[in-house]
Amino acid sequence: MKSAERLNTLTLMASIALITALSIEIIPSKGHVVFSDGYLWTLFAVCIVYMADFFLRMASAASPSRYLRRNILILLLSIPYQNILHWATGGAVGHDLSIVLSAVTLLRAFLALYMIVRWLVGSSVGRLFAAYIVTLVVFTYLSGLIFYEYEAPVNDRLDGFGNALWWAWMNVTTVGAAIFPITAIGKVVCVLLPMLGMAMFPIFTVYVTDLYNIHVRKKE
Repeated sequence: MKSAERLNTLTLMASIALITALSIEIIPSKGHVVFSDGYLWTLFAVCIVYMADFFLRMASAASPSRYLRRNILILLLSIPYQNILHWATGGAVGHDLSIVLSAVTLLRAFLALYMIVRWLVGSSVGRLFAAYIVTLVVFTYLSGLIFYEYEAPVNDRLDGFGNALWWAWMNVTTVGAAIFPITAIGKVVCVLLPMLGMAMFPIFTVYVTDLYNIHVRKKE
């Protein structure tokens, strides 16, 4: 159990480090990021942690081959594609491709956060709600980050990352904001956020209803 706790703690720290590093890379630059060596090395270290976590869990599984078959996607998401391509091409990697490859590792980070939250929370209902909160917060933050990355250089209404984050939250709640996307990526994010909100907010209703039912049963 202690080894599992250490692995969970390590992957959690790696995920937070990756999101923090990407934020530091994008927010001050106001778009058109050329990823720095510091970020690339951070990304590489995080991927090493993810791969070590995967192989250690596979080695301790009752059936390693079965574990590999069931979790092959996690392994594929843990590979440092951006670093490999960067080193193979001598740094001649296009901006859009770099963002896509970063998103692959971010998806692994998001999955790690989701799994750790489920492991930490005891009841099934609590796990559902905690995973819901993590999904909503992390996805909305990353959407605001990507929106800012592409829109900041061309959108006059986007004044600072705070506005991009506000835009993301307004859209995930399906209220909308008076900042309209101009780039193709911005428009895609603008469509995906309300879809996430419509899919996720009913979970909150289910959680509150379940809490109310438990309270009623205790009183009875």
